Amino acid sequence: QVQLVESGGGLVQAGDSLRLSCASSGRTFSLYAMGWFRQAPGKERVFVAAINWRGDNTLYTDSVKDRFTISRDDAKNTVYLQMASLKPEDTAAYYCAAARTYSDPPSHDGEYGYWGQGTQVTVSS
Repeated sequence: QVQLVESGGGLVQAGDSLRLSCASSGRTFSLYAMGWFRQAPGKERVFVAAINWRGDNTLYTDSVKDRFTISRDDAKNTVYLQMASLKPEDTAAYYCAAARTYSDPPSHDGEYGYWGQGTQVTVSS
């Protein structure tokens, strides 16, 4: 069983930076690929970024490339999403998720078996 808890969300201005954290209580965190998804009000949940279990392969949706960075610290059982140059359209609830796969980091939410409760990010213009 993997339990995920996100933190770090908040209200920021356009152009600001923010770092989200997702801590896992499971002892096998290092065996999971980790992903970040987001859901804006009235919209579907969409993929943002993912990192494979070894931490040497990452994947981003086009709208956040060169602005967001996903990383992991297996010693702390934590995955991070560093967000820079934030835009109002980045406003959403952000969720982290864990996938037991040794393939490329997955971008489809159906591949993830564990989810956190989400943290809200609001970017004002």
